[in-house]
Amino acid sequence: MATWGTSDIPDQRGRIAVVTGGNGGLGFETARALAERGAHVILASRNVGKTKAAASRIERDLPGTEVSVVELDLGDLASVSAAAGQISADHRTLDLLINNAGVNKIPGVTSDGFEAQLGVNHFGTFALTGLLLERLLSTPGSRVVTVTSVVHRSGRLDSSHLDTTGDDHKNYARSKLANLLFTYELARRLAQSGAQTLATAAHPGIASTDMSRKDAPPVVDRFLSNVLGRTPAQGALPTLRAATDPAAVNGDFFGPGGFLGLFGAPAKVRSGGASHDENLQQQLWRASERLTDVTYRLPAE
Repeated sequence: MATWGTSDIPDQRGRIAVVTGGNGGLGFETARALAERGAHVILASRNVGKTKAAASRIERDLPGTEVSVVELDLGDLASVSAAAGQISADHRTLDLLINNAGVNKIPGVTSDGFEAQLGVNHFGTFALTGLLLERLLSTPGSRVVTVTSVVHRSGRLDSSHLDTTGDDHKNYARSKLANLLFTYELARRLAQSGAQTLATAAHPGIASTDMSRKDAPPVVDRFLSNVLGRTPAQGALPTLRAATDPAAVNGDFFGPGGFLGLFGAPAKVRSGGASHDENLQQQLWRASERLTDVTYRLPAE
């Protein structure tokens, strides 16, 4: 398929989708598109007021849609546990978990003592997915989609030294590499268990978002949005394809298929760096279970 857009999203009626960080940017556009196709969308974010406003905006613009809100701070494992508990109590099944939320250039550590970027972008995501796994496994055709970044290619990760602080850009790249290591290890474990749940990943390429504005002056942001058309809605397309393309398989990675993997319609792409290092995937997994105290319980095939 040369091009892919929201019109290619299959009917989502009767499906339940959790979108972390869904109150703005890529997450909001992802949630909006899924709601437009009929999904009951759960926006899980830290800022409850902003998240309720986002939910109301979707419901106002798309009458008849169902959007609910759950408070979630991925930098606090107690909040992650509470959010997962609320979602599980409210819903017997879960079709989509879209791990979209992330932070960049946040100094210091999380409430659990993790370096901030790795703590939110990886450990919080790892814990939330594990705590919702039972609901995902009980839902045929469910998916976990984790959003990473092209900067994963410059990421370096040593599973025996996960407390590194200092250079925020290096820490961000490391956390985005961790997103892919997690996805590929989860995909392998799901496949080996015979589960009907898929794990995929996506990256937006270059798009005008709140996060990108931290790295670019206003003139660059306007160029991305107005000249190149890389709006948040455009940047959300790889995530939406990873979540809904019927042809997707375990471990697929979607991103812009054009120049340098930064522009163009969403397509299957190949990640770089150390993301395909199976030993590193397994080491990070074991460390993540130990540090978050969340154990993934998969059925034996």
